[in-house]
This record gives sequence, structure tokens and C-alpha cells, in this order.
Amino acid sequence: MRKIIVFLGIFLMAVQMAIIEGKALAMELKSPEFKNNEYIPRRFTCSGENVNPALIIENTPADTKSLALIFDDPDAPMGTWVHWVVFNISVVSSIKENSVPGKQGMNDFSRLDYGGPCPPSGIHRYFFKLYALDTELDLEEGITKIELEKTMVGHILAKAELMGLFKK
Repeated sequence: MRKIIVFLGIFLMAVQMAIIEGKALAMELKSPEFKNNEYIPRRFTCSGENVNPALIIENTPADTKSLALIFDDPDAPMGTWVHWVVFNISVVSSIKENSVPGKQGMNDFSRLDYGGPCPPSGIHRYFFKLYALDTELDLEEGITKIELEKTMVGHILAKAELMGLFKK
């Protein structure tokens, strides 16, 4: 009985360590401008300068060949509104404020650029979704979010999200 208890104790410690190590290695996306689940500063919205915030990327998998970023609003009245689509981003540890870090896709403003939060009413959630990919994508600028997502299938090594809020 004592051997079983010792074995279970060691087993549980090993499982806990694996969980802790797995979390430590998970890719993360942060911003020096706002924390996850907090308000996005006005300057990064349609009420301000309408430029992308700086983003910090941590723990990118070693075999990553490129990054892709989708920024969207699932709370829009007509369904999810796409604010920014960027792909073939070099493997970097940060994306600078007011920058174009890779090839851009078409957003729902019918533009190839960043379109900041601009909700018609109420508080909306805005998701920056970063993907680590095992390849560079053979796509042209101007593709849609849906085309990007279809092309990424089978190539995603890791995903990280940062969610911000905004209300006019």
C-alpha cells in the first residue's frame, strides 16, 4: 500500500511539472499599451490616431517560419468584423506601433491596413489572434480572413490571443 501511495505521489508531481512546463512554453501575445481584458487606449481606435498598438510576442516555437495576425470584433452587429489581417510576418519578438509587419489582407473596411476599434454602440471585445506557422504562405496581399484561415490549416504550430475592450 505504501508503494502505491509513493508511486501516486511521484506520478502527480510529474503531471503537475508537465503542466507547469507546458504553460511556461505557451506562446504569448501582450501589449505595453493595455493588458488582456482591459480597455484599448483611444489613440489606437477610430476616435484617436487609428494606428496599431505595439505587440510583444513571447515563446514562439523554435520551428516557426512565419507569423500571421488577425484582429477582429466578434460583437459587431452584423457578425464578426475584421479590423486587420497580416501574414508572412517574420519571426520577431515584437510588432511596432503604427507599423506594417508583413503582407496585409483585406479588412471589413475594404482596406489593406489596420482599422482600429470603432463600435457603433456599447462595449465591444477586440481580439488580436497571433499564429505561429511552420511555413511562409504563398498568398498575395488582399486576401480575406477566411482565405488566410483556410490556408493556415495544417500549418499552425501555436496560437496566442490578446483581448481588449473599447466603447466610444
